[in-house]
Amino acid sequence: MNDLVQDDKTFEDGNYADTALKGNEFNNCTFKKCDFSNSYLIANEFIDCVFDGCNLSQMKLNKCRLSNVEFKNCKILGVSFMDCIDFLFSVGFDGCILDYSSFGLKKMMKTKFSRCTLKKVSFANANIAGSVFSDCDLNGAIFQHTDISQANFITAYNYDIDPALNSVEKASFSVQGIHGLLSKYQLKIV
Repeated sequence: MNDLVQDDKTFEDGNYADTALKGNEFNNCTFKKCDFSNSYLIANEFIDCVFDGCNLSQMKLNKCRLSNVEFKNCKILGVSFMDCIDFLFSVGFDGCILDYSSFGLKKMMKTKFSRCTLKKVSFANANIAGSVFSDCDLNGAIFQHTDISQANFITAYNYDIDPALNSVEKASFSVQGIHGLLSKYQLKIV
């Protein structure tokens, strides 16, 4: 990855752990089984890219642009997406472990999370309106002043969302998940 602009390339089994990558642009690239753990990605652009089976844990994304980026079966522990550039920020996750990561303050409407664990993930002050959480574990996830209007939580589980602290208009939940909306009242629902 010595060239500053990479177009239509596949990077497989690359080890970039504990390294710094700065000022690169990746267009329509695929990263398969690459290790980016503890790496510093500074001012990089990823446009129409796919990360498949990668370890991205503790990766730093300072001033990076993620536009139409898909993460599949990736380990993404403790990553702050807050540090990414907001303009054209667009991501999707399928089969990923996102525990302890943060999307605080991000505008990421209609984001798709499928078969992911999002334990203790922060969505504080984020706009995730219209997003879908399909078969996702949201145990300990933080929803505080979050816009989840029109979001779909029907098959999500272990969430704890206070409707008084969040915008929940037209959001969808299952009957089985109702306790996640009323937990602060300590009600017994049978």
